[in-house]
Formats: sequence, structure tokens, C-alpha cells
Amino acid sequence: MGHGRAALRTSAVGIVSAALIAGTFTGLAPAAQAAGSVRFVDITGDGGTVLKANVVTPAGADGSHAYPLIVLPTSWGLPQAEYLAQAQKLADSGYVVLTYNVRGFWQSGGQIEVAGPPDIADASKVIDWALANTPSDPKHVGMAGVSYGAGISLLAAAHDKRIKAVAALSGWADLIASIYSGRTQHVQAAALLDGAAVVTGHESPEVRQIFDDFYASNLSKEQEMIDWGKKRSVATYVDQLNDNGAAVMMANAWGDTIFPANQYADFYEKLTVPKRLEMRPGDHATAELTGLFGLPNDVWTDTGRWFDHYLKGADNGIDREQPVQLKSRTSGGYEGYPDWKSIGAARKKLALAGSTTIHANVDSGADGGIVFLSSILDQVAQLPPVASIPLLPRRWAAVWQSEKYTTAQQVRGTAKLHTTLTPTEESGTLVAYLYDVGPLGFGKLVTNAPYTWYDRTPGRPFDVDLDLFSTAYDVPAGHRLALVVDTVDPLYIEHNPSGAQLTFSSPADDPSYVSVPLREQ
Repeated sequence: MGHGRAALRTSAVGIVSAALIAGTFTGLAPAAQAAGSVRFVDITGDGGTVLKANVVTPAGADGSHAYPLIVLPTSWGLPQAEYLAQAQKLADSGYVVLTYNVRGFWQSGGQIEVAGPPDIADASKVIDWALANTPSDPKHVGMAGVSYGAGISLLAAAHDKRIKAVAALSGWADLIASIYSGRTQHVQAAALLDGAAVVTGHESPEVRQIFDDFYASNLSKEQEMIDWGKKRSVATYVDQLNDNGAAVMMANAWGDTIFPANQYADFYEKLTVPKRLEMRPGDHATAELTGLFGLPNDVWTDTGRWFDHYLKGADNGIDREQPVQLKSRTSGGYEGYPDWKSIGAARKKLALAGSTTIHANVDSGADGGIVFLSSILDQVAQLPPVASIPLLPRRWAAVWQSEKYTTAQQVRGTAKLHTTLTPTEESGTLVAYLYDVGPLGFGKLVTNAPYTWYDRTPGRPFDVDLDLFSTAYDVPAGHRLALVVDTVDPLYIEHNPSGAQLTFSSPADDPSYVSVPLREQ
């Protein structure tokens, strides 16, 4: 099925583990501020597994009054102190807040199940405990979390009708579409998760096998892996979630290299409950990070407003705002839209004319950057990965460019690639990149996505339709857009046999193009 990445995984695990440990203990800083009002408890989860938890109650709570309950499952690899600053703020505004360390991590018992059935059962057990042991109102229960906590919160809301509101921050709706999009392993993302689990938790044998099969590109296990992922994806249970009726707020970053924006946006469109979608610059969980330290943070502010309205009934106007809120990666201020499809209501096609052949197995110099680091640099300094488009070697990279734009092009949403591909081998991988190219030929990465195929007849053309990762980016007047396609990117596992060549063509009756979504002016 391709080439393994054992060496990459080992090095990535080491780097990730060191960063995780440093970040975790730095992240405990808010705990000292809130420690006086925190009660640490043990909760018996599914199957008798002990979950370490903490409870923060409103000042003066004496049992004579019930308060809305918010449950916060921890993020992947982080301890229960993660949310203490936000828990204190929520308690100060009138909530009982219970944070628990998910099974398999830190001092909680059990093994890591990756939001499997035991994790969902744990969430209900935690709610049971809170209702029995704190002044919580059973009619006003909410769940929220970052990353792993977001995914568990959404899944729990699809299985437990008591949950009336959810805030899922930097989470996933479709696990397979996140780390196996285009049938391509997102190897740096997987190594990051695996490394964190090895350092801070105990993987179940099933999870360990999933990771090993993933790295080994074991095609015979592909369907088994997909089925495993579907069981852990709220997209599988969207009808149940809609029937249960919980109000759902989701927030993510455009550059999330673990859970790309596309899969959240696709899921959002399927929701019929009260809903809100927020997209901002950054990478995985970076938009929420300052809030975990108790600093002002838009994501956490809106999370509080969401719960105030749907758990307390506060008339704060959040239900009357445009439900899709986004920030461009290149310009300030929020933009509001009535739904996802409205953000890129206009489209412009860049024709991919002619016939171009490239050789596989060499990184052309175009790539998506480094997990976390590149998108964080884009977030704080508007410096995404850069490539010199004129200098990209055409032996290994296919390049098409638009004319110079006379006005700024506000890219919003999901660019779509359509082309005809003729490979010399039955399997392979390509990676498509969309660049903003300035007057000197330097291209800033707008978006990218991988695509892998198997069992194709060598020499026979077939259609490729690929959604690039959703984004919001303003291309200045005088710049061009360029589409670059090559076959190697450190973010992904590639599956190109030695000596493989790829030919891209544009038949007259089926022309090739990239369709770019633009904000209506």
C-alpha cells in the first residue's frame, strides 16, 4: 500500500512529547488562581473505571438552588487542570462545572479508546454523578471541550438526551475525513496524537493496532480502519443528534492540521438543531489557547454566551446573529453569513490547460509546512509556507497560473480541483496546492490537499475530483493564483511506486480546472 514511516513517527513522537510536556505543565498556571474553590473527586465511569475529576461550584452555593451544569472532558493528552481558568469563570457566572480526565490519560483508569463506546458511556456516568452530588439542574446540562473533549461532547450529545447545549472547539465530526482524507494518511498529525498518547496515557491494544496499520499502509485493514473511525465520528449519528435537539456551537481554525475545517463545515450543514459555526486563523486548538490561561479570548467568550442563552435562557442576541462567523487569515474583523454555502457564493475557474507530465517520489519544494508550526506562524505573523513558483522544478511539479488580478480576490470556502490523470502505475499519490503569487514569484500557501488512488490501469486516464481544505484568504490586487501539483509532502504518506509518472490533461469535452470560491463583492 506504500511506504512506512517508522523513522518519521519516532522522531515526531520525541518532538511532540517534549512540547506536550512543556505545554502541559505551563498550562497548569491557572490552577493556582482557582485552587481555593476546586473540589477534586473520583468518579466511577463505565465498567468501574475511575475517572479523576474536579468540580467548581458558584460562590455561596448551599444546595437550596440548582444551577445549570457544564461538563468538560479533557483534551487528548492534557490533565484535568486544563480548564480550571474557564471553569472558574463559568462558575462565577452561575454554573456548576465538572472537568474530568478522560479514560486512559494521566491518573484516570482504563485505556485510551479514542472516543469509543466506553468514552461515551463515561460522559453519561459523569453527568449522573454530577446530578447526584452537586447542586446541578437536570434540565439544563451542557458539554464543551477542546479537541478530544469536543469530539466526545458531540458524540455524547448524540447519545444522551439530557445534554441541551454543546460547544465543540477544534474537534472533529468525521475522524476518517480528518486524518485519512483523500485516502491519504496524514502522518504528522497521527504521529502527534500517537506521541502524546504514549507519553501521557495507556493505549488500548485496538488503538495500538490501528496506529500500526495506519503507519504501515496496510490496505487489507483499510475498511476495518474506516469502520473503526465511523464508530467514533458524530457524523455517523447526525440523525440522533438532530432528534435529541441539543444546540450545537462548533469552532475551528482554518489551518487545523489534525481536524481540517472541511469536515466540520460538511457536518454543520447537516445539522437541523440551533447551530453556530466559527472559523478563525490558526492551527489545532491555537485559537482557544489563551482562554485556557484565563486571558480574553473570543472563542471562550462566545462559548459562555452560547451556554447563557441555551442553558439559562439569557436574551443575549447570539441566536439572532448570523450563525456562520469567520475571520480571514489576512484581514481583521469578523464576517457573518446565514449558512456555509453563502461564504463562497461566487466562483471563478482557473483553467488547467494543456498536457503536463511529472515524475514522482521527489519533493518539488511545494509543501504544506510542518504540523502546528506553520499554521501558528501564519496565525501570528501571516507567514504561511512559501515557495518560489518560477523555480519549482517542472520535472516534479505541475504548475498553472492565473493572469494578474486587477482587484483583490477574497477566497472563502472550499476550492475544488477537477482534472484528468493518466498514471504509469496502478497506485499513487498527488498533493495539490493553491498559492497566492506576488510580483516576484513567491507564492504564499492558500490551501492544499492530498489524493491517493489504487488499482488503476496504468496508461488509462481517469477523473480526479478533489476538495482542497477550506480557508479564508485575501489575494491582493496585482497578484496571481497558482495551482501546483506534486507527489511528496512531509505531512502525508505517499504511495508512488519507484519511477512512476503522472500526466495531467484537459480534454476538450471535459476540461480541467480549479474552482475557487469567492466572497460576493
